[in-house]
Amino acid sequence: MTSLPKTPLLDQVNLPADLRKIDDGDMPQLARELRDEMIDAVSLTGGHLGAGLGVVELTIAIHKVFNTPEDRLIFDVGHQCYPHKILTGRRDRIRTLRQEGGLSGFTKRGESDYDRFGAGHSSTSISAGLGMAVAAELGNTDRKVIAVIGDGAMSAGMAYEALNNAGALDARLIVILNDNDMSIAPPTGAMSAYLARLASGRTYMGFREFGKKLTAYLGKTVDRAITRAVEHARGYVTGGTMFEELGFYHIGPIDGHSFEHLLPVLRNVRDNINGPVLIHVVTQKGKGYGPAEAAIDKYHGVNKFDVITGAQAKAKPNAPSYTAVFGESLVQEARLDDRIVGITAAMPGGTGIDKFAEIFPARTFDVGIAEQHAVTFAAGLASEGYKPFCALYSTFLQRAYDQVVHDVAIQGLPVRFPIDRAGFVGADGPTHAGSFDTTFLATLPGFVVMAAADEAELKHMVRTAAAYDEGPISFRYPRGEGVGVQMPERGEILQIGKGRIVKEGTKVALLSFGTRLADCLVAAEDLDAAGLSTTVADARFAKPLDHDLIRRLARDHAVLVMIEEGAIGGFGSHVLQFLATEGLLDHGLKVRSLVLPDIWVEQAKPEVMYAKAGLDSAGVVSTVFAALGQKRIEVGVAG
Repeated sequence: MTSLPKTPLLDQVNLPADLRKIDDGDMPQLARELRDEMIDAVSLTGGHLGAGLGVVELTIAIHKVFNTPEDRLIFDVGHQCYPHKILTGRRDRIRTLRQEGGLSGFTKRGESDYDRFGAGHSSTSISAGLGMAVAAELGNTDRKVIAVIGDGAMSAGMAYEALNNAGALDARLIVILNDNDMSIAPPTGAMSAYLARLASGRTYMGFREFGKKLTAYLGKTVDRAITRAVEHARGYVTGGTMFEELGFYHIGPIDGHSFEHLLPVLRNVRDNINGPVLIHVVTQKGKGYGPAEAAIDKYHGVNKFDVITGAQAKAKPNAPSYTAVFGESLVQEARLDDRIVGITAAMPGGTGIDKFAEIFPARTFDVGIAEQHAVTFAAGLASEGYKPFCALYSTFLQRAYDQVVHDVAIQGLPVRFPIDRAGFVGADGPTHAGSFDTTFLATLPGFVVMAAADEAELKHMVRTAAAYDEGPISFRYPRGEGVGVQMPERGEILQIGKGRIVKEGTKVALLSFGTRLADCLVAAEDLDAAGLSTTVADARFAKPLDHDLIRRLARDHAVLVMIEEGAIGGFGSHVLQFLATEGLLDHGLKVRSLVLPDIWVEQAKPEVMYAKAGLDSAGVVSTVFAALGQKRIEVGVAG
């Protein structure tokens, strides 16, 4: 007799309140359906797949046990939030993930009441959760706060600052450490689950408190000795000593894919523990999808892919990516200079340092998610005569600004900063856009700030940085492919503070900083065809500025337009400051500065984002005509 197929459960769940009506025994079926739904959705959109697959059971268990959104749930980073979004009323939009006008790839406060805190950068969940927990206490609100943080995010000092503060405050905070690194073997068998349930239960808690009271009565010395002996003994079994020393009650490790382990422990914690508690949960990144489980990175971030085979869609490259050019150029320079070292903060592949690491493993340092440490570590190396290249995304360099100022710039140490993901980054949206690095670096005395106009220029800037020992130096470049220019055999050493004329004209001057140069050249074709002879210049440097070049452009043209892929206060602002100081604005020169808009720009394709910002060729042409008080003439030269 053939058994009838089970009725789909996910169709019955629109919100967590619906989930709570389903029997515990049906949770594995719901997990399978949720995992399948997520795989199908991400196959169409691309995104962060592996992390979400690993927390399917954990996400279901949290929403089943706790009264979200009244109880607060905070995900660290947000890479693992896709199952959460499906369970919290957004299943009908899950196939718009990371698309223009669609769902964010991270938690986002404006998107749902269930997203209590936005997260794009890591290691923030415990601090935010502690703030919410303290707010609940101040407001006499009986509310649970759950912060889910991955083992990778625990490499950042901020997480430990928050743990220390939470322990000192004895806050009602639940931290779930999602350990998917597999460096700690996942617990198996009934005994592990039994011990976790026992440790979180009312009987054990009562006995523990009785023991504390008894030893307190006997004396503080005895109290300390007995308590420490007990906690160290338990820590030997559970790995919890460090967290106990920070003031947290530690439970685990437990199997993060077993509802028989998760549900009773979470319920015991909910009902019996009022102080800070850390639950150590072991999960498998990419769980339940063969291609992800087999991949080295567990399909952390994927393009669109075929669900059956796991094969990812790949665009046919017309030119090497900027990241690859940087990595290869750094290797080339390092072969000739054994003082060059590479530093990354948990992003070797994303920054191109992985190429360097293959050839020079002893000179490569991945410090984990610890950008502050990375910068000061680089400063220490520089102080001893080495040439550190501290490669970070623009958005992550923000996290180490004090170290850049205090430990590098003030001391004039020659740390090299390759800044990847400059400008718009597309699907990752405003949390990952490289908007501010030019603004916050060019304001620092003695800092050399460069931007590559194309992949050949990037190669020149790697060699220039390697040769420059007078102080800190940075160079920025975007995500994605170059423009297909002829590549030199080896980069040239650029003259510090000197730009270049790319095209000569007489009426309009376009001064580009970064990879908008290609659009400026297209715009110049349109302007020339309309009778506006146009000069195009590549500034190369935002600091020091090429004063001679700027004077020439201001003196010999009626219109000067600066174009950059950065926020207000960057390259254009420095040029305007120089023009004003020199009195070059006093003789009728029309000046405009095109920058990223002063808003948080939501995700879309980068070319769409630049067009909306007026930073494509059409936007440049329109700006010139507006400056001259003329209507644009459609000549059709540049399409």
